[in-house]
Amino acid sequence: MKIIPDKNILLFKSCLVNVEYPGIESSTCYILNNIDVEYLVDERQSCCTGLGYYFDLFDQLSTTALAARNFHIGSETGHGNIVTMCATCYAILKKSAKILNQDEEARDKINKISNDSNLEKMEYTPGDMDPTKNIFHVAEIFFNKRKEISKLVKFDLSGLKVATHHACHYCKVHYNDTIGGVRDPNLLDELVAAVGVETIGWYDHKKLTCGNGFRQRFTNKEASLGITTDKLQALKDNNVEILIHMCPNCQMQFDRYQPYIEEKLGIEFNISHLNIAQFIALALGADPYNVIGIQTHTVLIEPLLTRLELPFEIKKDQKEDLKAKKSIKN
Repeated sequence: MKIIPDKNILLFKSCLVNVEYPGIESSTCYILNNIDVEYLVDERQSCCTGLGYYFDLFDQLSTTALAARNFHIGSETGHGNIVTMCATCYAILKKSAKILNQDEEARDKINKISNDSNLEKMEYTPGDMDPTKNIFHVAEIFFNKRKEISKLVKFDLSGLKVATHHACHYCKVHYNDTIGGVRDPNLLDELVAAVGVETIGWYDHKKLTCGNGFRQRFTNKEASLGITTDKLQALKDNNVEILIHMCPNCQMQFDRYQPYIEEKLGIEFNISHLNIAQFIALALGADPYNVIGIQTHTVLIEPLLTRLELPFEIKKDQKEDLKAKKSIKN
């Protein structure tokens, strides 16, 4: 059984979370603070290099060296359990830890780079970071505390038609460490159930990728958005109102490009997108703007809040804002 920590956690900041959906991080912290999880955010932490790595701009040694430095920060602060808000960070860090533990040549090169620099000195030794016991996705922390989360629910969201999208870099890279299955992934479904909402469960294309593939959005845009369209259509066929995500890159693909696809094909999907932390925070009573950050979304969340009659002040002119956002052609 996978042992999931609730203390000594370094909450790993994500570039895409911070730049695109900062409400994911503030929602995550809001939840962790309410379920008595001890964690640290360290501003010295660097990027995992995921975007550059999958664009072939970073080689594996550079990526692993940066991971070793980030592991060192966690270790020296007494927060050796690395918890990510991004599935790509999760996959990258676990792979880097395996390399540091198993590849003596790479480890020696990285230690030499550190010792020759005028910056932080570190000496990585095998076993300093266990990829299975010390690296987690924050959804796993929530899963471990789902009973505590259930007791804190303030708002009834059961009127929503919800589906889940499990990120490839969580489900399809490190199979043996995945909670909730890989053939029919349900980690997010169980977390949604923890706040009193049943998802639609299995649906056609549930396991399908978001279509992003990092570079594919730019180098093979037609194929990339074709995959995204297939999944959106499957969700529309099931009358889904909200798709729940665990990776900011997936959320970007659906949320930013859905209006573009709608305009191009003359289809209205009417599907909103929230990270699992944002969805849980909403159920726990967090402010939609100051904590959840719905103002950063392309597809509006406000109409759903209005329909549920939640006690929040809606700050935007929905019709004008929706019209402006649908005109985006990325």
